[in-house]
Amino acid sequence: MPVKTFLMAGGGTGGHVIPALAVARELRRRGHEVFFAGTERGLEARLVPAEGFPLELIRIGGLKRVGIRQTAATLLQLPATTIQCARLMRERRVAGVFSMGGYVAGPPVLAALCKRVPLVIMEPNAMPGFTNRKIGHFVSRALVSFRETAAYFPKGKTELTGLPVREEFFKLPAKPREEELTILITGGSQGSRTLNEAARQSWPVFVKSGFPVRFIHQTGPAQFEDLRDAFAKTGLEGTVSPFISNMPLAFSQADLIVCRAGAGAVAELAAAGKPSILVPFPFAADDHQKHNAEAFERAGAAAMVLDKEMTGYKLYDLAKALSEEPGKLERMGRAARGLALPGAAQTAADILEKLAA
Repeated sequence: MPVKTFLMAGGGTGGHVIPALAVARELRRRGHEVFFAGTERGLEARLVPAEGFPLELIRIGGLKRVGIRQTAATLLQLPATTIQCARLMRERRVAGVFSMGGYVAGPPVLAALCKRVPLVIMEPNAMPGFTNRKIGHFVSRALVSFRETAAYFPKGKTELTGLPVREEFFKLPAKPREEELTILITGGSQGSRTLNEAARQSWPVFVKSGFPVRFIHQTGPAQFEDLRDAFAKTGLEGTVSPFISNMPLAFSQADLIVCRAGAGAVAELAAAGKPSILVPFPFAADDHQKHNAEAFERAGAAAMVLDKEMTGYKLYDLAKALSEEPGKLERMGRAARGLALPGAAQTAADILEKLAA
């Protein structure tokens, strides 16, 4: 099709920026022009230029869980920033807008609706975010990761696409069970104090029980040295690292994964077909991580443990029970794989091209 220009909206965190970059790369591969709108303090300020995409800086703050002063400042910024985005769309003759949600997406999305530019949103969580819920009835298409999410959007306007995930996760073969259970624990790049402390508490329990186990633990930078030294004294097999650069490799070595339930994490679990213990972050917006974990638990792909209930004894008891029930981890892995949705970036690009035409 003829070359078109697309605007990518959504920033702040990697969960908003990284999937948008995957779609942007696919559009660029097809010969289209792509640019982003974002703030100078969000992760997009570093990641977007590094990928070779233009970034138009806008001024906007959040509205969720912020004080009265921040709310007032955001509401004052919104009209002018929306007008700025509308002007950018007119000048660049934008044919379609792709949004990952979040407060950064607010002005570009409002501008697209006002100018009647085709708007495609990607909602990776079981419970849609604030921005996507508010504009759900006006979008051209909503791309979702969970079937139950379709209830929040007009009938016939949703498509089950999943979230863009690196191809390496989809290509991981099933891991044969060995006598030793390998547990991967990761709270994301910054780590999770809850998961770190539960792991620390579990080590002496595993040692005392004699249960054959190996740990691969990504701690994040804050607690790394303390946990590394404590783990070394246990005599258990495994590695403790501040950051795991090759996460697909770590997934391939694991029999069971213990992690949070963000959209990116559960998408990778599904792509890799890995059984998991999901511990939702209790302060996530709209408690969306709990909704994600519940969806995986209903499918038989995961066991959910609330943050306040996650202890070393809980980790030991659950890991032992799951591994000792014949075929349990294998069934969970197959259930997780059944939730995988490959080709999300390509499907999103297909839909954007169709609407732009």
